[in-house]
Amino acid sequence: MTTDQQSPMPAAQDDFPSLLAWLTKSRQESPVVPDAFPGLWNVFRYADVSRVLSDTATYSSDMSAVIPSHPDTGWIAKGNVVGMDPPMHGRLRSLVSRAFTPRLVAGLEPRITELASALLDEVGDRSRFDLVEAVTHPLPVFVIAELLGIPLADRPLFEKWGLAFISANGGGESALPSEENIASFVRTATEMRAYMLEQIAMRRAAPGDDLISQLVTARTEDGQLEDDEIVGFVGTLLLAGHITTTAVLGSTVLCLDENPGALAEVRRDRSLVPAAVEEAVRLRPAFSRLVRMTTRESEVGGVTIPAGQVLTLWTVAANRDPERFDDPDAFDLHRDQGRHLGFGQGVHFCMGAPLARLEGRIVLNLLLDRFSELAVAKEDDAVAYHHPKNVVGPRRLLVDVTRA
Repeated sequence: MTTDQQSPMPAAQDDFPSLLAWLTKSRQESPVVPDAFPGLWNVFRYADVSRVLSDTATYSSDMSAVIPSHPDTGWIAKGNVVGMDPPMHGRLRSLVSRAFTPRLVAGLEPRITELASALLDEVGDRSRFDLVEAVTHPLPVFVIAELLGIPLADRPLFEKWGLAFISANGGGESALPSEENIASFVRTATEMRAYMLEQIAMRRAAPGDDLISQLVTARTEDGQLEDDEIVGFVGTLLLAGHITTTAVLGSTVLCLDENPGALAEVRRDRSLVPAAVEEAVRLRPAFSRLVRMTTRESEVGGVTIPAGQVLTLWTVAANRDPERFDDPDAFDLHRDQGRHLGFGQGVHFCMGAPLARLEGRIVLNLLLDRFSELAVAKEDDAVAYHHPKNVVGPRRLLVDVTRA
């Protein structure tokens, strides 16, 4: 393939079906190809995406060289484990991953169930409600806030910041934020940092048993974490973790609505609930693409990529690759699980995946317990989506329900 060939671009990719059509065509015809934006490349096949994600020496997660800088947002990179390479990545992740082990996450189930139940109680006797507004948006915020020890009264701030983060991450053609995107986030970033520095100061004076206190009192071979490292990590956890779980919850309900036979099967056999959540993550990963930068000249899918190039890794295309999955576009509750890339792979595998899976399982079980009928409303505006190149998931999801 010559490097002057570019990925074929349809007239529009601002909805999920059109994006999927382009991804399928590209995976078949041009699996590794330069993007219309100079210095960017698109990668579509499972084997290629998986290999890039697993090789941190050749493909860096640090995008600081190509993301516009701003003095009021620089702190984000200091604790952003998503954008770090080893060994710095391991230093921070080893400290915070202790809070997300399967055993510790499982211990959160009673409290998450209580929080989700309270949110559904607020729905009252309504036969139609917005599931995102009522449950899937606030629940992850509440859970993360409790982990961090954030006061209940301050949780609306977290919700506001999360929405601002989604907006600031674009949704345009480029996989990287523009100067305009960064500028639009400055006010939110300033508010977040000031708030979190105040929380850190409080924990230094009187540590508790929350995650912020653990980070404040933690010691590594390099000494104590800097305040901005803690702030950056907490910001990443809040924003990325919140968005991921909200998308997973909404996409699971959408997938089951589109597959009524599977919904009926899950109602009959609740042991299939985890499989339903996992298939939703495979088919509709919260982030449709990840990015890596080449540290040296390399070959991906038979194509030579120069050093200093950004690879856009289309996980949503990789997860539907027929070379990896049989009948890849089907929602299959009995599919061999654990091979998709919806939570990433390698050292950057999502540390919050056990928590997202648990919240998905709890919410789906509660919905099935409470409602004998659960369906997406038939109105044209019942579902509103984020831009699919930004976040795969609904930002509004009206559902019609009948109480059990």
